Amino acid sequence: MNIAFFLLPKLEVASVAHDATLRQTLERMEFHRYSAVPILNDEGEYVGTVTEGDLLWFMKNRPDLTFDTTNKVKLSEVPLRMNIRAVAIDSNMDDLISLAKQQNFVPVIDDRNHFIGIVRRSEIIDYCQKRKEYWV
Repeated sequence: MNIAFFLLPKLEVASVAHDATLRQTLERMEFHRYSAVPILNDEGEYVGTVTEGDLLWFMKNRPDLTFDTTNKVKLSEVPLRMNIRAVAIDSNMDDLISLAKQQNFVPVIDDRNHFIGIVRRSEIIDYCQKRKEYWV
């Protein structure tokens, strides 16, 4: 099965720019109620994914940082603790399933590394469940 069938397109995915501030990132995640969002550079390429944990650990280790000063810190200064890997749009379901075991979503890129959307783990689980029911 083609993974494009499961794709939530870029226009429907909340993401942050690589040059965003810590405050912009916090506010975007809060607004959308997400615990992780993809990071994109100026060319629209997938750079990585920032998680709530990344932000919390960064803030914990910066006692001088207050909410009022989060607008002075760039997201690029925040170390990403998890390597949320992306798959190419022409990947197969096995690639998706193996990544989804560790990630809530799988970023999808085109052949130029441009971010084109995500596949949610819940979609992959639904697919596997339907296949199981079909074969039982």
